[in-house]
Amino acid sequence: MVEFKLLDAYGHPIPKAELRREHAAPTTRGVRQPSGRHQAPGLTPGKLARILRSAIDGDAEAYLELAEDMEERDLHYAGVLAIRKRQVAGLEISVEAAGDDADSQKDADLVREVIGRDNFLDELVDILDAIGKSFSATEIVWDTSEGQWMPAALKYRDPRWFTFDHIDGDTLLLRDVDGDKPLMPGKWLVHRAKVKSGLTIRGGLARSVAWTFLFKSFTLKDWAIFCEAYGQPLRLGKWGEGASDEDKDKLLSAVASIGTDFAAIIPQSMAIEFIKADVSGSHELYEKRSDWLDRQVSKLVLGQTATTDAQAGGYAVGKVHDGVREDIERSDAMQLAATLNRDLVRPLVDFNHGRRKSYPKIKIGRPDVVDIEKLVNNVAKLVPLGLKVGMTTMRDRIGIPDPDADEELLMPSRAAPAVHPSEEERLSDKDTKVAAQSAAFLPPAPLDAIDRAVKDIVDDGWEPMVQPIVAGLEDELLTARSEEDARAIIARRIETMGVAKLAEVLARAAFSARIAGEAGEDL
Repeated sequence: MVEFKLLDAYGHPIPKAELRREHAAPTTRGVRQPSGRHQAPGLTPGKLARILRSAIDGDAEAYLELAEDMEERDLHYAGVLAIRKRQVAGLEISVEAAGDDADSQKDADLVREVIGRDNFLDELVDILDAIGKSFSATEIVWDTSEGQWMPAALKYRDPRWFTFDHIDGDTLLLRDVDGDKPLMPGKWLVHRAKVKSGLTIRGGLARSVAWTFLFKSFTLKDWAIFCEAYGQPLRLGKWGEGASDEDKDKLLSAVASIGTDFAAIIPQSMAIEFIKADVSGSHELYEKRSDWLDRQVSKLVLGQTATTDAQAGGYAVGKVHDGVREDIERSDAMQLAATLNRDLVRPLVDFNHGRRKSYPKIKIGRPDVVDIEKLVNNVAKLVPLGLKVGMTTMRDRIGIPDPDADEELLMPSRAAPAVHPSEEERLSDKDTKVAAQSAAFLPPAPLDAIDRAVKDIVDDGWEPMVQPIVAGLEDELLTARSEEDARAIIARRIETMGVAKLAEVLARAAFSARIAGEAGEDL
């Protein structure tokens, strides 16, 4: 295998030994510990404001811990965020070669081999963690055991283990006991989700959802307190006249036991009354507030609420808003593809085949939807006019594979064959037999004047008359990019076509047919 000198984007050499080593593995001691703190408990407006401010000032650890807590504690946010990430990760992925030459095709095949790995989908979901937290850093673990450079794994690294340069606020650095270190080129896949413009740490969804999470947590706590206070009936104990303090204590203990153990004994002279908690209207406030906050999160994450919240006409509206809104999905897919092309495709090709002038590109998105009926109708109309269409191209567009050599083929239907004397035994009715036999031996019908005129035109050769009409039409139609273009070309041709010769012949034929008709000529 040819050895290449590995260089980064600025021409600086990259030590191969460092590429093979894991740079950000977790440690039990130091700054990259797998366990972290929880910021959600005891969250207040003041505490949240301090966390968000610290993230802007360069210390984003608490903010990233809160973002993780939010995904674990808020089921609605976790659900819609998972939809957005998995919908993008599940889109069709294709690789476009840089050219038609052998080297370009070899580069594209190498990239296809990497993205065809079974766990690539899960790795994409981890990379898309940047949608919530604003960035994700994935370490490429290179495998050179067979003399090639192939990613053995794309390992997600905890975002708490990284920080941003204090000068520009945007360059990602790896935290280490020896100080923050820059990320080695060819070793990291850094994805930044640009939900909004500005500093990277302010570009994730979690920053906006944090306030909704705070208000919703207050609402849920109040709702729980309300249910605790009014969800159970009031237990009212009554004692008779002359009850001693000891009797009252026994009654109070019995009432309290009913609330916890659902069992108690009291003297016959005492009584316990259950008063039903009948509070209407107040409890709906908490539910409506929680639902409203959830809808705001849906709008932010998915761009719509139709697929997550029940509403009138929900099925029809949901068909329009299927999961993630189309423009958001397309933007996420383009950002992800750009990251893969920069941080995965380029080093993969460089390490294995050397530096190239151009590189293959990963493309992520939904395949073009072809209106099959419209396509077939247009081709059926334009082919008779001279448009050349490849059969394989048509099969690809309508999704039908080329038939195998020994495969039985569908054939166009044919009209029923004429009855010949040799088929006489197939006719069961005697009269039908005679009629068929007679028809088979009848002489051809005589031509009238119109038939003769048509025959004369055909025999004299119609191609020279039609040639001025269709000359150059095929070349013009090949330039059409749509049905509208083809229609416009044909319309212009009709206005300028040379029909003089054809019109003259048709006029003479019509005149002859009319004279023959006036004279009563049959032959």
